[in-house]
Parts: sequence; structure tokens; C-alpha cells
Amino acid sequence: MTPDELRVVGFLDPRRALSFLDELPGERSEWARDMGACADPDQALLQMIRLHEADPGLVCALAGDPSGRRRVCAVLGASQWLGDYVIADPRRAAAINEEPGEVGDALAAAVGASRVASGALVAAGPACADDLRAAYRRVLLHLAADDLTSEDPEAVMPAVGRRIADLVDATLQGALALARRDIDPRGQVPIAIIAMGKTGARELNYVSDVDVLYVARGQVGEEERETLEIATRLAAATASACSGPGNEAPLWTVDANLRPEGRNGALVRTIESYRRYWQEWAQAWEFQALLKARACAGDDELGRAFEEAAHPYVWSAATREGFVEAARAMRRRVEDNISRSHASRELKLGRGGLRDVEFTVQLLQLVHGRTDAFLRVPSTLDAIDALSEGGYIARSDAADLASCYRFLRAVEHRTQLPRMRRTHLIPAKDAELRVLGRAMGSRRFPDAASMSAAIDEVRERVRALHEDVFYRPIVAATASLRDDEVVLHAEGARDRLAAIGYRDPGGALTHIAALTRGTTRRAVIQRHLLPVFISWLAAGADPDMGLRNFRILSEDIGDSHWYLALLRDSGVAARRLMRMLPNSHWIADALAKRPEAVAWLDDDAELAPRDLGRLGRELRALIERHEDAEDAAARVRAVRTRELTRCAMSDLLAGIDPRGHAIADAADTALLGALEIAEREEAARWGSPRARVAFIAMGRYGGRECSYASDADVIAVHEAVGDATPADAAASATAIVNRVKKLLGSATSQLGLAVDLDLRPEGKNGPMSRTVESHREYARRWGLTWERQAAVRARPIGDAPLALRAGQLFEEIAYGDVSPADLRDIRLLKARMENERLPRGIEPSRHVKLGPGGLTDVEWTIQLIQMRHGRITPSLRTPSTTGAIAAAAREGLVEPSDADTLLEAWDMATRIRAANVLATGRMSGVKLDVLPRDSTELRALAAILGYGSGGLNALEEDWLRAGRKARDVMERLFWEQQ
Repeated sequence: MTPDELRVVGFLDPRRALSFLDELPGERSEWARDMGACADPDQALLQMIRLHEADPGLVCALAGDPSGRRRVCAVLGASQWLGDYVIADPRRAAAINEEPGEVGDALAAAVGASRVASGALVAAGPACADDLRAAYRRVLLHLAADDLTSEDPEAVMPAVGRRIADLVDATLQGALALARRDIDPRGQVPIAIIAMGKTGARELNYVSDVDVLYVARGQVGEEERETLEIATRLAAATASACSGPGNEAPLWTVDANLRPEGRNGALVRTIESYRRYWQEWAQAWEFQALLKARACAGDDELGRAFEEAAHPYVWSAATREGFVEAARAMRRRVEDNISRSHASRELKLGRGGLRDVEFTVQLLQLVHGRTDAFLRVPSTLDAIDALSEGGYIARSDAADLASCYRFLRAVEHRTQLPRMRRTHLIPAKDAELRVLGRAMGSRRFPDAASMSAAIDEVRERVRALHEDVFYRPIVAATASLRDDEVVLHAEGARDRLAAIGYRDPGGALTHIAALTRGTTRRAVIQRHLLPVFISWLAAGADPDMGLRNFRILSEDIGDSHWYLALLRDSGVAARRLMRMLPNSHWIADALAKRPEAVAWLDDDAELAPRDLGRLGRELRALIERHEDAEDAAARVRAVRTRELTRCAMSDLLAGIDPRGHAIADAADTALLGALEIAEREEAARWGSPRARVAFIAMGRYGGRECSYASDADVIAVHEAVGDATPADAAASATAIVNRVKKLLGSATSQLGLAVDLDLRPEGKNGPMSRTVESHREYARRWGLTWERQAAVRARPIGDAPLALRAGQLFEEIAYGDVSPADLRDIRLLKARMENERLPRGIEPSRHVKLGPGGLTDVEWTIQLIQMRHGRITPSLRTPSTTGAIAAAAREGLVEPSDADTLLEAWDMATRIRAANVLATGRMSGVKLDVLPRDSTELRALAAILGYGSGGLNALEEDWLRAGRKARDVMERLFWEQQ
């Protein structure tokens, strides 16, 4: 072979390698191939030369044994320490290629252990700790060779972890047999060793502390004290056999610091002593640690008894007050205590490291495992599988989490192998990173950069998954439920539902049964979610309605892959949905028609109102793609319905914004879209356009203050196009306006928009549309005072030149001189409205539009000020009620305190009207303007307006007070000003 060929297979010093290869027996190409597959070919070659010097015959035999040669090369190239260990006594090399048999038997044989009459294992006289350690390393050499010659280190990682744990179990058993020989040769003191942490989970590293607890069988009185003394000596001697002084190097530290009271606590306890401690003093983290507890050595029956005693405490730990937050705080403390110099390299404790995976999985196990026995497994990977199968996490998240965990564990193994040293730090030097990458797979990670990039990428994925799953509100909410609340169909479920506010518990149980029936993944996930959802729904005005709405929604879209995953995995979506459904008929109906809107709940940006320009561009594109007028109009109505749904969701979750413009903007967009469709249709009818139409928004719509149930009050204006005569233009304009009304008012699954033109000159008897000049002439000759007042709220829709000219005209009409006769007309009309328009049977004080201090009082007060002063005060020329009040206060026309009073009443009345629509789902009727007396209706209103279920009286008192104060201001400013 040439130096270049050696460099290609991985040798960094190919010339030296070439000379060393010449010293080995057999074909150097075969040696080069096997060493080139190693983590560090140069190290493998150097170690093989040393082994050849120590035992030439052994290396000659390997030259003719391809399988054996490959395994020995893999060990020498991956671990300097194991290589040195073999070279120190070449006879040890045989273990690399010899199957050790059943591990427990091999380790027991190493110390000559046999069972005495009591059933305990006791070592033979001549055996010592060195025999045990040598046997351990013989098995470890074979295990490491299997691992290092595997094609996929990540795939074999779980098996490697289990085999190391089994080897540790057998070693502890052998060490205990040695201890018994010297302390309790007849095996009269039953003691069991309980594996904890990674040992308990059977996912050990090559080098790790072995966390254990010791338990002895309880006796009575003085006998128990003597038993514990002997058991304590047995435990200490067992640990010493593994990690004390000897000719063979120590194996690992046996760490019993997870025991009650840590280093200050008794080394050995009875089961009853453990129970007392768990009951009275144990902290949350100790139960999390017990999740991994597994009897691994000593008395089998005693070990099983310990496991059974611990289980109730482990699987009820999540119900302890503050458990979830304590677990989260502990993870943060672990991370905060990492040395800054090591933080970026910490594979175990750092961000995106193994602990992120383990804490995430363990928290989910402890929260959900109290009712699901399938989650009660110590292995992290087994737990991930169980969580996925049980529907607690998405399959994709589970697969990603498991893949990342296997990768990080495999990296950890190969980081420890070189020096057989307990470390969790990613190598800092490129040379070491290169070796690590080759150990993980030289084709995937040929150099340091590729290995480093892969580790960083995996840690980022782990951190993202950890932060997503570990901090989900549903986890803490589930943990806060009592055991009887978690089980949906337990005895007493009907009584519990009634106790938390369900008026029809039988009906609720029917909905629950329908949602959770069967074995589908949907049913499984809903069984996990519903206990929390039922509790969240109970906080709303009508939990029964909320549960029914949730069932309807789930039956409609429950099979969609994203729906239940969103509710389970999102940090906010489920809680938000459960907040809306028991309070709002309107949103339940809207989501039934547009269920995909549920996805918006996970993203605040999706709940924010859309910019008017963006909506316009969207509609123009839709209209261009749909030549059929009805199809195009259906898209227009769908966009408006979508935006109303978005606005309703935002109002229900963030509180109704009385000064928001989203509803008016949606109406503007719909009108302009329908107008474009109608004009296109009319132009096609005549071969070319004959009229151009614009709309002027009036009333609350003009002020961009309309609500969910508001009509679109408009006045239409037009101008002739091309050579069209005035009559032709008027005919086409009338056709266009009527077509707009029909396109937007069609009854479909989308919300229609009633276009109302009754405010036009001459009302219903007047033409549908006029030119700007005709409007000007009408206003000059026949315009009435109320029409001037109505012009105050006029606002051109869109920015077409025709609309803007019409807007200027209406401003001229509104802001002329106000004569004493005009003032008298306005006041007379207001008085007549108060006497005639208030519906019969309605308490005036509860009517938020026409009653004292209601919308009409506030709006007429400020409109009169606008009309009287707007001609010389431009800032008053706005169609917005709130904008005009603020301007009047700035200009000194209204006292700031009076302005605040008017705004408070106007805001509250607007919020009550909107809440009435959202709560009842009604889009018309006199009750929409009334603060209800019925407690059921008032409860929903209070919930939507943020008063809570107990805020009914506060809501009534707040409105009555606001209305009364606003009426006082109105009396002074409207009736008394001259």
C-alpha cells in the first residue's frame, strides 16, 4: 500500500504507518483495512505493535483470523485504556473474541459463589475483589468489541446499555457474595441492592457511578438494630469490592447518596423506614429518582417488596402541591450550576443534553403514569415509546426524541471509551473530535467539523423538544387534578361534574363517553385531555354547552392529524379553546363552519387583525381567479366571515376592543370586492363600463365602530364612464348597487352582509345612487338637519377619486353653520327618539343604546359639538365618536373629566353589545342592545367581559354607574349648551 492509500483510509501519519505495518505478520493491506475502520487508525497500529512485542504469537494468530483481528483492532483503536490493559497481560486479549456466556454465571464463578441454606450467595474462600474485577473486564472487553464493530452505533446503543447494566448487576451480586463470606457466611441477614438512575433503567455508560440504595428485612426491637448493623457492614464491603484498593484497578464508584437524607442518612434501612421517610419528609426529586428503582442484587423477594412499596409513592408524586414547578425548577438549577467554561461542551447536563430528554420524559411519566400503568417503565427509550403509543406526545416528536437520545448516548459512550474515564464533556480539540466522529461512523463524520455540527444540530432539536413538551400547560394542569378527577368513568363522576358546575351531568357523561369510546388514537388522546378540559370548561359560563361544542368540533375534525396534536402539544391552544366554547354560541357556530380556525389559537399573530391593504390584495387576487360572479362573491363572503371569526376569537381571549376597526375593515373589503364583481358583470353586459360607483359608509359603520350584528349603512354615488348618458349611467349604477346587495346578502354557510341604503336622500323613495353634483344640489335645496348630522359619520370606502370627492362633499354638508333652528331640530329629534324608539317592556337603564347614558346619548352629544365647531376646528372632522371626543377635549370644548365619562360609557356599551352577540349567537333582535336580567345570559356576558362567573352584580353596577354619569354629562352638554 502507498502512503496516499493509507491516508485515504484514515491514517494521519501514513509514512510511519507504512513502516509499522511492515513489522506485523500477514498482509499489511488487511491490517490497514481493519485499522482504517477504527476510531483512531494510528493508535490502533501503535497499540498492535506493542501487543506484538508483548506476545508475537497472539498477533500472528490474529493475522490469520479476520474476525478476531477486526475486533481487536476496533478495541485498540477506540480505547487507549483498554489497549494498555490488554497489552499489560496479552492473555486478556482472548476475552475480546470469546463469548463469556451468561454474565451472572460468569461473575459468580469468578468468586466461586454458591448458595447456602438460606438461599444467599456466598463466595469461596480464596476469591478476592481482584478476581471479580478481572472477570468484569473480561466481559466488558467482549461487549466493547461487539459495540465497536457494529455498523450502527446508535442502533445498538440500547442493547449496549442493557448489557453493561446486567454486567454491573452481576458484579454487585458477586461483590455481595464476597462481603457475605467475610461478614455473614450463613446468609442470615437478608439484604437487597436497589439500582437507581441509569443502572436502574438499564441504560448505563461504560464508565459511570453506580447509584444504589440498600434495604434490609425488618426485625423486632434489638434484633433489628443488629440486623441493620450487619447489613450496613455488608453494604460497605460490597462497595469496597467494586471500588476499593486492589491489584486490579477499581471498577466504578458505588454511590448511595440518593438514600434518604443523603450522606447524613443511614446507609441501610428497612422498608418500613423508607415508607416513613417517603410519607413525611421526601422531596419531589426523590420520587422522580425512585422512578428508576430496580432490585438488582441480593435477596430477590426483599427487592421486589421494596419496588412494590415504592410504587404508590412514585405514581402519586405528581399530585403533590407544586410538583411540576419543582421538577422544572430542579432542571433549571442543574443547568445553572454548570461551569461556564464547560456549558457549551456539557453533553449530559447542558442545554439540549441528555438531561433535557430524561427530565422531559420522566415528568410526563410521573404526571400521566398514575392512571396509565403502561408508562411505568424505568428505561427512557421504553418510556418514549409508551408515551407515543399512549398518545401523550406526537409520534413524530417521540421518534425525534428517541433518535436524538440514542445519538447522544452513543456519543457519550465513545467519549468515555478512550481513557475509560467518567466524562460527559464533548472533546474540545479537533483531533479528539475527529476520533469521536470516526467512532460514530467514519463515512457520516469523517472530520471534526462534521461531528461538531451534528452534535450541535441534535442538541438544538432536543432543546426545542424539551422546551415545547416540558413546559406544556396541559402537564401542570393534569398534575393538579385529584386522582378521582383524572378517571372519567369512575364512581361518583356524575356528582363531581355537578359539583364543579355542570347543570346536566348525565348529558356531560354522554358526551364524554362519545369522545372517549373505542381504541382509536383520537379516543386515546381525548381520554388524556378530557379530565383537564372538563375542569377548564367548568370555569366558563356554561360548561355543558362548552363540552357539547367541543364534542361537535372534535367529531367534525378529530381525525385531522393536526387537531388533537395541537390541543395536546400547544402551550396555549387548548386552554384558549376551552375558554371560548363555554361562553360563546357565536364562536361555536363559527368554528363548526370553519374548524381550521382552531389552529390560529396557537399563534398570537394569527389572532391579530389583518391589514386592510393585505385583505384588499387577497380579494383582488381571488376575484381575478374566479370569473363566475357567484363563485367570486362566495370567496368575498368567506374572507369577511374568516376575519369576523378571527376578531371574535381575539375578543373572547384578549377582551373586546371597543375601538377596534377589524369588523369595519372586513366590511370595507367585502363591499369593495362585491363592487368590483358587480362592475365587471355590468361592463360585460354592455360591452364596456357605463358607470363607476363608490360607497360612503354612514353611521357607526362610517365611524369604523360597527359590531358583529351591524348592517353596512351606506350611500352610493356614481359617475358616468366614457360616452354613457346620465340616464344610462344611473341605470347601470342602480344595477351595480342592487347586485352588490344581492352578492353580499346571499344566504350561505358564510355570513352575509346586509347593505342598507336607507340613509340616502329621500330614503327608500329616492334613487339608489346619485352623482356627487346631484347630492350637492339635494343638500343645498332640500337637505334636512338630521341629514347634516348623519353626514358627520360619513366616510368614503376606498381611495378611488370618486369616493374621495364624495367624502369632501359630505364634510362640507356636515360642517356648515348651525342655526338656532337647526339646534332646535336636533334636540326635538333626540327627545322624540327617547320617547318613541325605546322598545316596550325594556328597562331604559339597561338599554345600552337608547337608554340613559347609552350610545345615542354619547354620540348625539359629541356630534352636536362637531357640527357647531367643526367648521373652524378641523380636528373635530372625524367620523369616529371616540376620536371626536378626544379632539374636543384637546381643543378645550369638553372638560377632560367629562370626556373620560363619555368614553367610559361608550366603550362599555359597545362591549356589552358585542358580548351579547358572541354569547347568544343572535345577529338581530332588541335584546342585543340590552344588559340582560336573566342570570344565565348575564353569566355568559360577565365571563366574556372579564368579570368571571361571580361578577354578575359587578357588571350590572358598572354599567348602571357609567350610564348614569354619562347621562349627567349629556344633560349639560347637549341640552344646556347654547
